[in-house]
Amino acid sequence: MNANMNTVGIDHVAMPTANAERLIEFYKRLGFTINDEAEWRAGDAAIFSIQAGDSKINVHPEGHTASLRAPAAVPGCADICFVWDGTAEECQKWLEGAGVEIIAGPGPRRGALGHRSAVSMYARDPDENLLEWMVYA
Repeated sequence: MNANMNTVGIDHVAMPTANAERLIEFYKRLGFTINDEAEWRAGDAAIFSIQAGDSKINVHPEGHTASLRAPAAVPGCADICFVWDGTAEECQKWLEGAGVEIIAGPGPRRGALGHRSAVSMYARDPDENLLEWMVYA
């Protein structure tokens, strides 16, 4: 690693949604924590977020236009890879148990930890964002 490189991780990414209620229900069914949901419902927050370990996904509901955002940010534009802490079989069973269709995998992949072998599987959320679960050996 470059000695001058002080960027050490990702704090959050953002994605728009066409249907906030449907997205919240989907991610809650998978066990994710929804940050600021009560504030968003009360109209006190313009956005909510999905917690994933030490990172989060800020969700911009339809009608919310962030002043700083990618020019082509539309529902379904995200491609997110989560790290699963367990076996590929456990991950597959968990996704299927939550009613999530696996569209590809499990299959061998090269993740961010390139020196470790991994398999992953893909699914889509209600906005058609591509979701991947990476399982390291």
